[in-house]
Amino acid sequence: MFGIVRPCSHRLGEGLKTQWMAHLCGLCLALRGDHGQFARIVTNYDGLLISVLTEAQVERADGGRRTAGPCPLRGMRTASVAQGDGARLAAAVSLVLASAKVRDHVADGDGLLARRPVALAARRVAASWGRAGARTGSEVGFDTAVLVDAVDRQIGIETLAGPGTPLLTVTEPTESATAAAFAHTAALAGRPGNAAPLAEAGRLFGRLAHLLDAVEDRETDAASGAWNPLTATGTPLAEARRLADDALHGIRLALREVAFTDGRLAHVLLAHELARSVDRAFGTSGCGHGEHGGPDAAAAFGPPRQGGPYDPRQPPHPYDGPNPYAGGGAPFGGGPSFQPSGPDRRGFWAGCAAAIGLCCTCKVCCADEFEGPWSRQRREGWCGNCDCSCCDCCEACECCECCSCCDCGI
Repeated sequence: MFGIVRPCSHRLGEGLKTQWMAHLCGLCLALRGDHGQFARIVTNYDGLLISVLTEAQVERADGGRRTAGPCPLRGMRTASVAQGDGARLAAAVSLVLASAKVRDHVADGDGLLARRPVALAARRVAASWGRAGARTGSEVGFDTAVLVDAVDRQIGIETLAGPGTPLLTVTEPTESATAAAFAHTAALAGRPGNAAPLAEAGRLFGRLAHLLDAVEDRETDAASGAWNPLTATGTPLAEARRLADDALHGIRLALREVAFTDGRLAHVLLAHELARSVDRAFGTSGCGHGEHGGPDAAAAFGPPRQGGPYDPRQPPHPYDGPNPYAGGGAPFGGGPSFQPSGPDRRGFWAGCAAAIGLCCTCKVCCADEFEGPWSRQRREGWCGNCDCSCCDCCEACECCECCSCCDCGI
C-alpha cells in the first residue's frame, strides 16, 4: 500500500481512524468487485483521498456505507466500509496510474522486469488495468484519457529535461492528472462550485507527490543510474523544500474555498498529515514513540528537565551503584532473583505453527499487540508503528492558518 499520506492511528483518534479504514477497505473492495481479486494489489493510501473527498461533500446517506464480511487483513473482523461512486472513482484512478507505473518500470528494465518473459506478462497486466480503469471511469463520468495523456507527456518531458529545466515543468503532467481526479469528486457529490478549488488542491497535491517521490528516491536513483528529476534538472534540496512548502500552503488555502458537509478527515489528511509527509521525506521529523531510536526520537519528548534527579548533568547520587541484593555481580551475589521469569520459548515446529497462525489471521500487521511465535514476547503490530512526531492527537490543532477553513473542530 504505497502513498505519501500515511496517517498515524495514534493521531487520528478512534472516530477518524474508523472513517479512514472504511475508505481504505472500500477502495480495496471496489477494486475486487469490479475487476477481480488480483486488482486489489493496486490499493494505495493516496487513492482513497478521492473517496474521502467525495464523501466529505455529500449529505449523509445510508447508501454511503455497507457492512463488509470478515477479512484476513482486518483480523477476520467485519467492518463498515465506504461504497458508491467515490470508491469506484478512486479504484479507476488507482488502476490507470498503477498501469502507467508498471509500464514505466518495464521501459526502465527495473529488477525482474528486465527479463523478457516477465516484462511481457507485466505489459499484459498493465494493459488490462488500463482498460479496466477506463471502463470504470466512464461509468462514473470520468474520462481517464487525461491520466493516460499525462503519463505519455511525462515520458517526453523527462526525455528532454536537463540542467536548468524548471522542476515544475517536470511535475506538470502529474499535477494535471491529480487536478482532474480531485475536481471530479465535486461532480460526483453534486457540488459544482467546489470543482475549481479542488482542482487547485489536486494540482498542488500532484506536485507534492512528484517532489516527495523524487526526494525519497534520490540516493537510490543515483546508485542505480535511474532518472531522477532533482538530479536531471540540477535542483538542490533547498529549492525542492521551498516548492513543497509553497504547495502545502496552497492546498490549505484551496481547502478554505471548498464547501464540505463533513470535512474533518479530509482536513486532517490534506492539511496536517501531508505536512508530516513532507517532513518525513526531507528528514526533518522523527517518531515520538522512539521505536527506532533515531536522532529525533528523544527530541520529540523535549529536553530533560534541569535540576531533577534524572538530569544527566547532576552528579551521581552517593548511593548510586549496583543493588547489593540483586542476584549475581554484587557483594551478596548468587541469591535469588525477584525478577519475574519470561514465558517459555516455543520449539522450532511449534513456533512455525504459531507463525502460520499469526500470518493467516493477520495479527502480525493488524493487531495492536501479538505474541512472538518463538520467543512468546509481546510485540507491537506492524500497523501500530507510526511516523508521528507526537502521540498526542490534539497536535492536529497546531494552529496552522487553515484551521478556520471548516467547522471541523480541529
